[in-house]
Amino acid sequence: MAALWEDVFSNRKLLEDVVPVAVDMALMQGVLMRTKESPNSSDVVNFAPFALLPSPVPRSLFEQAESVQEDFNLLVDRISQDSAFLEQTFSSTVKVDDFIERLFRILSHVQKEGYAQNVFLGINRSDYMFDCQENGKPALKQIEINTIAASFGGLSSRTPAVHQDGYEVAVVYFRTGYMPNDYTEQAWEARLLLERSKAAKCPDVAMQLVGSKKIQQELSRPNILERFLPDNPAAVGRIRETFTGLYSLDTGEEGDQTVKIALTNPEHFVLKPQREGGGNNIYGEKIRETLQRIKDSEDRTSYILMDKIKPKPVKNCLLRSGSKVQISNCVSELGMFGVYIRHNGRIVANQLVGHLLRTKAIEHEDGGVAAGVAVLDSPYLV
Repeated sequence: MAALWEDVFSNRKLLEDVVPVAVDMALMQGVLMRTKESPNSSDVVNFAPFALLPSPVPRSLFEQAESVQEDFNLLVDRISQDSAFLEQTFSSTVKVDDFIERLFRILSHVQKEGYAQNVFLGINRSDYMFDCQENGKPALKQIEINTIAASFGGLSSRTPAVHQDGYEVAVVYFRTGYMPNDYTEQAWEARLLLERSKAAKCPDVAMQLVGSKKIQQELSRPNILERFLPDNPAAVGRIRETFTGLYSLDTGEEGDQTVKIALTNPEHFVLKPQREGGGNNIYGEKIRETLQRIKDSEDRTSYILMDKIKPKPVKNCLLRSGSKVQISNCVSELGMFGVYIRHNGRIVANQLVGHLLRTKAIEHEDGGVAAGVAVLDSPYLV
């Protein structure tokens, strides 16, 4: 396959012929995005950035990601129901992170009042990269799990939502709401109103908190997965196999040691805040600069440290509106979509529902498709 792809990329005339056809096909298939200039209008749209050729994905790792998604769905649901675990996990974070504190305040309000809804809907996406091990073999390692606004899953369906007056709202799907600037004070009041309603929220506030980096780090501790999946050791094994190194920055001896190793070798790590949406992670020398500034402050508890995943680059041609055709060394990120429904305390549906492959040039450390860094791609299973 590599030789075939190399033949395509080295043939400039072929690329010039194929790229316009590929763009036309994307437009015909509805692979579209609004423009940055008019993000709230559909009068003018562009094709969504995409890779000209599918990127290679090891078949065994793709199947591994598929096999573990329902385990992650179940894990997210069970954590979201464990108020003691959530309170303990976020006890330090809520002191320094106003956004997490506001979400937690809503959760506490709803829990004290009692849930009005009896149907809970989760649409999650677990994201991975293929870490190149010392023996040269790739390994599936989780970057994060998205419990709110798991983007691009519906791009191919292209079916617009229709809002009709006079009907009770059954489902509230959050396409945004994962960043502090998404909320005015009025928006926080609206979020509380929604959480108190009978409608199934996707996600409810507890489920959104489960998708935070702090929960991701806490799950890597010994015996935590077993707490939530005590009757399923096989699922525990499948989930744990996808974990890379995750380290707490809470105040105390453990957090001090994390700061020390990060300051010594920042190039081996990623510093992750409690934020979604891409473009928030900190790399390289900026890790050292950030930790030097906050190492003696409680502000460090709003971050976690993760081992940097190091995938093997492959060549591809990334197509964007208004950009020149250019061959780049690229890395890919594989996401698996999962859906579950809990009704009256019982899981009535739990399944894998699709995948997403996003690819970016290796010079970009962070950022997704909407940020103008990554492009949509398809896996070429090898």
